Amino acid sequence: MGQLLLVRHGQASFGGDDYDVLSDRGERQAAALGRSLAARGVAPAAVVHGQMKRQQRTAELLVEAAGWRADLDCDAAWDEMDHLEVLSRTPAPAPADGRDPSPRQFQEWFEAATERWVTGDADADYTETFGAFTARVQQALARAGERTAQGTVVVVTSGGPVSWVVTHLLAAGTDSYRRLAPVVVNSSVTKVVSGRRGLSLVSFNDHAHLEGDPAMLTYR
Repeated sequence: MGQLLLVRHGQASFGGDDYDVLSDRGERQAAALGRSLAARGVAPAAVVHGQMKRQQRTAELLVEAAGWRADLDCDAAWDEMDHLEVLSRTPAPAPADGRDPSPRQFQEWFEAATERWVTGDADADYTETFGAFTARVQQALARAGERTAQGTVVVVTSGGPVSWVVTHLLAAGTDSYRRLAPVVVNSSVTKVVSGRRGLSLVSFNDHAHLEGDPAMLTYR
């Protein structure tokens, strides 16, 4: 029986010049996970990441901290949805003092924008619809699942793809996706096993490697 470990990237640089770069905390999260996986005896046959910088850098830090010899492979189908486009289709909050939205206001805006995208009612407004997003994630999952015949496969991706994989494998609906996506922890691990029944979800959002330091626990 093979296994697939889906890793959400470390914390990105929210509010920075380039969101797609890991923050200092994000780099520490990735390294902590690498050490934790190595201590558990995980030795992957392959490490796959999306083409986003935060995903690739997380994968590099995992391999370095764990001391793995596995090559890094890129599969762009593991990329996160285009959150900037999704946000742009929903009016941003306008704080009375003229400053940027607070983290709470941003989260509310993000959830409202995501809801509009997920419903499919305005598909013509998006370059990639929610249906197209879920289809490519399922295709990426199938490819990664095939590779588990060689052993453990580690995939570094983002919260959206992780949430859809869980939703898909549980044969749940979009309501489940909506509930899962906001709670995926940076550098968390979701485990999927491959056996005679195909792919089966075993665990979601494991972040035990962060629990010794509350400051390391982040969702954005």
